[in-house]
Amino acid sequence: MSPQSKRAIRTALQTFAAVVTVVPTLAAVVADSAALAAAAPWAVAAATTAGAVAGTVARVMAHPAVEALLARIGLDLADADGGPAQ
Repeated sequence: MSPQSKRAIRTALQTFAAVVTVVPTLAAVVADSAALAAAAPWAVAAATTAGAVAGTVARVMAHPAVEALLARIGLDLADADGGPAQ
């Protein structure tokens, strides 16, 4: 698996982890409101979509052309020798 794909998967997993930490609070609010309970499936779909979009954006940002653009503005991930940024 390429490093770019690994980064995209890691970003998606990080996003899912962030969403999962919010779910218990969301569930408590939904339990108190019938109107919000009707929106619960939408909230789950939105959380899933957020993870997928984050993974896709991470994959696009790992593209060499985008990485070069980010390097020009000082947001690259690696030094010129290919090692991790200091």
